Amino acid sequence: MVIVFKPGAPEEVKTKIKVNLEQQGFQINEINGLNMTIFGIIGDTSTLDINLLRVNDCVDKVMRVQEPFKRANRMFHPEDSVIDVCGVPIGGRKIQVIAGPCSVESAEQVTQVAKSVKLGGASMLRGGAFKPRTSPYSFQGLKELGLDYLKAAKEETGLPIVTEIMSADKIERFVEDVDLIQVGARNMQNYELLKELGKTRKPILLKRGLSATIEEWIMSAEYILAGGNENVILCERGIRTFETYTRNTLDLSAIPAVKKLSHLPVVVDPSHAAGMWWMVEPLAKAAVAVGADGLLIEVHNDPEHALCDGAQSLKPERFARLMGELKGIAQIVGRDL
Repeated sequence: MVIVFKPGAPEEVKTKIKVNLEQQGFQINEINGLNMTIFGIIGDTSTLDINLLRVNDCVDKVMRVQEPFKRANRMFHPEDSVIDVCGVPIGGRKIQVIAGPCSVESAEQVTQVAKSVKLGGASMLRGGAFKPRTSPYSFQGLKELGLDYLKAAKEETGLPIVTEIMSADKIERFVEDVDLIQVGARNMQNYELLKELGKTRKPILLKRGLSATIEEWIMSAEYILAGGNENVILCERGIRTFETYTRNTLDLSAIPAVKKLSHLPVVVDPSHAAGMWWMVEPLAKAAVAVGADGLLIEVHNDPEHALCDGAQSLKPERFARLMGELKGIAQIVGRDL
C-alpha cells in the first residue's frame, strides 16, 4: 500500500500516522520528494481500512500495490536507483560495460584481457573463478586461485572485478575481494543464498533464471532488498524457449518492462543469450537502444582455445570496434558510453 501526502503536510501528522502503522507491525519505506512525501507500507495490508487513512486532510491518496514485490517496486521508489561499484555508477546516464573472459584460466590470460578491455573502454572486468557447468566433466574454474588472479588483474588495471558466487559459504571471501558479486541464472531462486547476500552491503548482479518470469526475477531481488542490501542490479541473459538455433532467447522486452515496474538498474548479457560471437554485436546494440543500463560482454584473447564458451567470446579488436559503434547508439537515446 502507498500513502501519498499533500504538499506541505505537517511533520507531526506524518509522524503520528507512521508510528501508528509501525505499532500495527508494518514497515514503512518513507520517500521525501521536493513537493510531497510518500509512505510505502510493507506487510499484509489487507487488514487496513483505506477509508480511515483517506479521511485525514493531509493525505492526498491511498493506493493498494498489486505486485508482491515492495522494495523493488517503482511505486515505492519513483526515482531510478544508481548503484555505485567502486566509483562506477550503474543506473545513471552513462551506460557501463563489463567485459572479460568467461573463465579465468591463468594470471597472464586474465590480466592480458583486462588490459585490452580497459583500452577498449570497459569500466569493469568480468571473469569466472567458480563455474557452474551443465556437465560435471566440463572445466569447473580455478576457484580461489581464480579469485587471486582477478585481484592481481585489478591491481594491474584498476578495473573493479565481477565474478559469480556459487554458495553461501564463500560470502566472506567474496565480500572482501569482489566488487560486484554475480548471482548466476541457476542460483536466481537459491533463496538461502539470496538471504545471506541481503545481509551484506556489497553490490549484487542478479541474473534472470533460465525460465523465470519477470515477476519471479524481481521477487528474487526482493529477497536481497528485504535483508537490507539495496545494492541490486538485474541482468537479463536470455531465457529458455522452444528455439534451438541460439543458446537462449534474449528477452529485450524485459528491459522496458522491468523499468516500468522497478527502480533497479538493468544490465544485459548478449554473450550468454546468443552463444555465438557474431550475434553479440547486434544484440548489444539493440540492448542499448531499448534502455539497458549496462552490458556484460565476454572477451577472450584466444577464443579458439578458451576453456569455456569461446564460441560466444569477442576478440579484443572486435570488442573495441563494437564500443565505438555503441557510443553512437547511446547518444541517439540520450545516454553516454
